[in-house]
Amino acid sequence: MDRLKAICRALPGAVEEPAWVGVRWRVGKKTFAHVLPVKGGKPAAYAKAAGVDDGVVLTFRSEVALKRPFFRAVWGTTWGPQVYGVVLGAKPDWKRLRALIAVSHRLMGGAG
Repeated sequence: MDRLKAICRALPGAVEEPAWVGVRWRVGKKTFAHVLPVKGGKPAAYAKAAGVDDGVVLTFRSEVALKRPFFRAVWGTTWGPQVYGVVLGAKPDWKRLRALIAVSHRLMGGAG
C-alpha cells in the first residue's frame, strides 16, 4: 500500500481520499486509481470482475485493451477510457503499474 500511495501522490494535482470502500486518488473530480479489499466476495461487482473472493484490487482507466493479469471492469461508461483492474498479488509489477497509473491520471485530466 505504501508503494502504491507513493506512486499516486507523486502525480501532479493528485488527491488521496477515502472511497466508499478503500482509498481512491483523484485529479480534479475524477478518480484515476482506486484500491480496495475484496473479502468474502464483497463488494460483489469487484469480486466478479476480478474473479476473486478475497484479495486487494486496484482499478484505473486505460485507453487500450489490457490482457491478463488485468481485467476489464463490468461498470463504467461505454465511451472514453475504460475501467481496468488487477488483483495485487505478492509481487506486483510496479514498473508497469506506475506507467498504467500515470496514463490513467493523464486520461482523467492530470498534467504530466
